[in-house]
Amino acid sequence: MEELGEACLCRIEGARSYICSMNTAMNDAETFMREAIKLSIDNVEQGRGGPFGAVVVKDGKIIARGVNSVTATNDPTAHAEVIAIRNACQALNTFQLTGCEIFTSCEPCPMCLGAIYWARPDKLYYANSKEDAAAISFDDLDIYEELEKPIEERKLFTRQLLREEGLEAFRKWAESTKKVGY
Repeated sequence: MEELGEACLCRIEGARSYICSMNTAMNDAETFMREAIKLSIDNVEQGRGGPFGAVVVKDGKIIARGVNSVTATNDPTAHAEVIAIRNACQALNTFQLTGCEIFTSCEPCPMCLGAIYWARPDKLYYANSKEDAAAISFDDLDIYEELEKPIEERKLFTRQLLREEGLEAFRKWAESTKKVGY
């Protein structure tokens, strides 16, 4: 009976330790999200771009930040997540963010989500939803819908040209001994 009591106490202590570590992780996650949100608010208040901010975290530390700079830089790809990814990759001297987490003030648009998948972080957290963004005229729904359509039905005229000539680069890539896979 005493052994059973000790086993129960061990499980209880183990559960407490697990809950404590989960609470610590959640507190850290909320701290990082608050930084992404702060970046988004500061960006609006300073008139530098849209209401979006992002941070990349590795080993419990923020290694990169990004804010939406589309209008400030005349670059439609200058979304907070893309800039944070670029900054993180530069800081880590790598093209992949394995072992990292991304915290962004809003659910990523299709472009940013694609960039996030290519960067390969371990986790993604967001605050505002795409529906929240649509409510203030940042509506990505049309892009999501366009991506589901066959190419010939999309609004943007799209046509394939010179495929055979284009395949030469792919053949060379397949044969190259200098390539770095990603």
